[in-house]
Amino acid sequence: MDNLFKSLGDENRLRIINLLRKEELCVCEIEAILDTTQSNVSRHLTRLRNEEIVIFKKKSQWIYYEIDPKFIEDNKLLYEYLIAKMDRNSKFTRDLKKLSVYKESGMSCDNIEELNKVNFK
Repeated sequence: MDNLFKSLGDENRLRIINLLRKEELCVCEIEAILDTTQSNVSRHLTRLRNEEIVIFKKKSQWIYYEIDPKFIEDNKLLYEYLIAKMDRNSKFTRDLKKLSVYKESGMSCDNIEELNKVNFK
């Protein structure tokens, strides 16, 4: 349990969880929405995967991540607490807005870098 809380104690990992609570995403989508590097996202996803917070599945050449339903089931109160806190934090709500704009725009991993030209303040 100690490692679980260490994993949840990092803002970048919480931001990833925040995005994945809405839908499954690939690394390049998370990278663009959070405006960080691929290696940074991959490192955090590995930590979340090792703690069985996220799972992944391969679709053609892409690997998609999602929150493990078993994690939610086994940690229902903790998960609800995290979601409630995320919903009240401007950085997390801005990330969700970027996700929404991305999904509504029809962008793909090929042109997702255009997302960071949009002002979300």
